[in-house]
Amino acid sequence: MFIIEIGSFSMSRQCVSLLCDMRLKIRSPVVFVSFVVFCCLILLAINIYELQWMKTEHIRYHHNDKAKIQETSATVTNAPVFLAYGKNVDSGHLKHVFEMFQHFGYIRGSLELSDHWDVLWAHDYPFRKLSTKLKNLKSHQMVNHFPGSGFITNKMDLAVSNIPHIPRAFKIPQQTQELLDYASTIKKFVQKSNDHRGIKIETVETLNLKANGSFLQEYIDKPFLVDGYKFDIGVYTIITSIDPLRVYIYNGDILFRYCPEKYHPFDPKNLNKYVIGDDYLPTWEVPSLKKLYTELGYSMRDSFNAYVRSLGKDPSKIWLQVEEAIRAVCLAKESAISKVLSTLPSHRNFFEMVRFDFVVDENLNVFIMEANMSPNLSSAHFLPNQLLYEQVLFNLFNLVGLASKINITKAEVATKNVAVSAAECTSAVCVGCMAPQCQLCLPCLTPDTLDTLYRAYREHTSRHDCHRIFPPPMTQESAETTEVSDLLSPENQLMVRWFQAKCKQDSSWC
Repeated sequence: MFIIEIGSFSMSRQCVSLLCDMRLKIRSPVVFVSFVVFCCLILLAINIYELQWMKTEHIRYHHNDKAKIQETSATVTNAPVFLAYGKNVDSGHLKHVFEMFQHFGYIRGSLELSDHWDVLWAHDYPFRKLSTKLKNLKSHQMVNHFPGSGFITNKMDLAVSNIPHIPRAFKIPQQTQELLDYASTIKKFVQKSNDHRGIKIETVETLNLKANGSFLQEYIDKPFLVDGYKFDIGVYTIITSIDPLRVYIYNGDILFRYCPEKYHPFDPKNLNKYVIGDDYLPTWEVPSLKKLYTELGYSMRDSFNAYVRSLGKDPSKIWLQVEEAIRAVCLAKESAISKVLSTLPSHRNFFEMVRFDFVVDENLNVFIMEANMSPNLSSAHFLPNQLLYEQVLFNLFNLVGLASKINITKAEVATKNVAVSAAECTSAVCVGCMAPQCQLCLPCLTPDTLDTLYRAYREHTSRHDCHRIFPPPMTQESAETTEVSDLLSPENQLMVRWFQAKCKQDSSWC
């Protein structure tokens, strides 16, 4: 029997006979050939679908089998285990994340099968679909997102927060009247949706005030340009604790992305002039920066700083504002995140790394555009970015304690390492713990507060190229004289005072 097999389907002689019958009924050769081609395309599509399904199932079962073997090995060798959660986590976009776990001796477990794990790395927000797994975390288990972090990373929620360094934005249609009042002085707005698609510039006359689920944000229409190109700045930010708040930025470099077309002459219909897409212009292709970055080996930030100085401007103005902006957002959103955390047994199982994206205007004023919950860490599109992503991850792992999955021991940090304010604590005022200046004295510290200080100490000693921005950096002189704001929560006030006291002892803590 003559058989043509396609996937699980076959054509036997009966199929051929059917085609012959059709040939007799369809007199036009062109129509008959078209019919045959159409049938073959359908069968081919079915075949491709089945092959893809078989491949997916093979990968899934192969990974589960591999995960079982690895977890057995982890149990024997006492190696730490990490889990990965998200869509298509094995597609390659988490390659550098997986490599960093491997570098520090982790073994990957199966999300479906593993009950014994140390770190969950979630590319997607995990707290809805993995609520059972995350309900009662053990003290050693860490998750790379805070419950409630969406208060920072939700684009609409952040844009309409009226926080300094964020261009004014208005929900549509809820804030239509406020928008119209504000639009009397502002001529250009960017209309956005929460998924960041469909960006376009609108003038006051053409505003669409009926687009549900969107928001309109003031457009910064006089950006600072490098060789005529608009750009944005991506700052990798790590939140290690909420109330007390501790925030760091990766200080080794900054991600610069340039628009692929020059800004002038400006055309609002040409998004390549003012919107940063996947195919952005990298630093090493910007004429004034190419030699600095490629030949002289400077970082993206240092190359940019050199360009700014060549124009007679001071780039430090930008970086001070960047810190102010991130600090303002984290403090403004802390209470909302803290409320979500209060529903859980512990708030010490989480950390967060986001990338804040900024634009800079011609006067070097800085504006936040968004905060990305799971920023791109794949160098597949731009291979030279690999070093940046690897160093970001290396610093993150060290800062939050993933580089060494052990409980804090006295060999690493003891009470003598966190003891401060000797003059106050030995005075007659601090015989008891009632006076405010005695709150940091060792006899006055609760076990929970002492654990907080241990963690803050370990972060400081493990921070590598991370720079603390909250509690804010200071000098030894300002540590002596600056009053702690009463607007901060009691926990944050205590954290700031402790860093001030450490700064007085040792300038490296400033």
